[in-house]
Amino acid sequence: MIKPELKRLSWRNPLHWLATGFGSGLAPVAPGTFGTLAAVPCYYLVSGWPLWAYLGLLLIGSVAGVWICQSATDAIGQEDHGGIVWDEFMGYGITMIAAPAGWPWLLAGFLLFRLFDILKPWPIGWVDRQVRGGLGIMLDDLLAGVMAWLCMQALAWALH
Repeated sequence: MIKPELKRLSWRNPLHWLATGFGSGLAPVAPGTFGTLAAVPCYYLVSGWPLWAYLGLLLIGSVAGVWICQSATDAIGQEDHGGIVWDEFMGYGITMIAAPAGWPWLLAGFLLFRLFDILKPWPIGWVDRQVRGGLGIMLDDLLAGVMAWLCMQALAWALH
């Protein structure tokens, strides 16, 4: 069952479709986790791209994400609604920058990103509490992605 406030979104509006992670954010429980799960195959599709192209995609997706998330926030009428998961897509994408190939790394990136996104250590938690709107929605997950990326790179370095 879709939460009533999510029914305010217009499925004819591509920004709302993107904001909900192609519908993955409509999960009745743990929408952020489902959004990150939906990000995994999207990452897999672009994982073979040259690094410059992958980083460009993340930059465009993250900057546009402020607009995408604000559009959905305005329609829902609720700040940082759990059903808005475009930020999870970008955060997971950052986590996976230059990650080694293979399913164990997809899983490690997923787990590390979710850990930082849920626990929100400083400065992620501070940003989550202080920055509002589309920028706030995006920024805390981008920071979680950076912290998870640092852990991924340390893990890759230690194991290779």
